[in-house]
Amino acid sequence: MDALTSLALTAVFGAIFLYLLYFVVRSGVRDGILQADERRAARDHQEHQGSQR
Repeated sequence: MDALTSLALTAVFGAIFLYLLYFVVRSGVRDGILQADERRAARDHQEHQGSQR
């Protein structure tokens, strides 16, 4: 392989890696936001139940 082919393959594999990493981070952020929303809803529900007593 010459230097240009090696550089092109490195760029392609790097782009694929970054593309996959983007989706991993994106799904992690989405799951974190959903988990925070669930905790907030549970806390608000618990506070609401406590104020009715």
